[in-house]
Amino acid sequence: AAPNGRGKALINILPLEQGERITTIMPLPEDESSWANLDVMFATTGGNVRRNKLSDFVDVRRSGIIAMKLDEDEAIVDVQICTEHDDVLLTAAGGQCIRFPVTDVRVFSGRTSMGVRGIALAEADRLISLSILRHVEATSDERSAYLKMRRAVAGEAAAEEGAETEGEESSGAIQLSSERYIEMSAQEQVVLTVSVNGYGKRTSSFEYRTTGRGGKGIVAMSVNNRNGKLVASFPVEDSDQIMLVTDKGQLIRCPVEGIRVAGRSTQGVIVFDTAEDEHVVSVEHIGEDAE
Repeated sequence: AAPNGRGKALINILPLEQGERITTIMPLPEDESSWANLDVMFATTGGNVRRNKLSDFVDVRRSGIIAMKLDEDEAIVDVQICTEHDDVLLTAAGGQCIRFPVTDVRVFSGRTSMGVRGIALAEADRLISLSILRHVEATSDERSAYLKMRRAVAGEAAAEEGAETEGEESSGAIQLSSERYIEMSAQEQVVLTVSVNGYGKRTSSFEYRTTGRGGKGIVAMSVNNRNGKLVASFPVEDSDQIMLVTDKGQLIRCPVEGIRVAGRSTQGVIVFDTAEDEHVVSVEHIGEDAE
């Protein structure tokens, strides 16, 4: 259909109940023999997570099956495929985030359980995103040294990057070897975070330290009157594009390469110049292979 077309009501395709909406469309690997080695991670607006084997959802009836039990006024935010070698990154609208190993969440045998706490949310706050990151073994000193070296290579000022090891004990005295820098560079991912007022930034995955699940987390992006609350957070590549949609029906598509790389607790730059009473409600990731 054309960009301004209304589309087809999903109730004609899927058995949706009153007030129910789609939260995730998740492509599966074409090689079904690999599904036995993959897990599925669920996350809810209340900050709960649950991990199942992907094989639990192979035989799905046409009318659908129950995927997860939810509290009243709670909804599923996202569902992602993961392995035991990954980390989970949860981000809340209020600006906090937490990163923990996938193995911190046991594999549930049933589909009707509620899961366990992933992040402790402040009152009236809600989870807005679930991302899966590669697990990397690196000390706080190594991550701090890497970030300083990367800034030097890029010619960026240290003050613009923020406190990458905020809340951690880091001597900052070590020097990375060129081999270790290259190794960490290959493992680095970049996380894009966008707010409802159209501001966004990219941040190195090494700034998101790994902790245990269930805590209050660390700052993902500054939330204030300028930025507004967060609406999206997910890993991107330099060659990717994003599509942003507002509650007024406006849409833009732009490359992520032009969005500044900045520290976790910074404010970001304008990605979508929204009107005074207009807010970004959805940000979609468009990978390079979308061509």
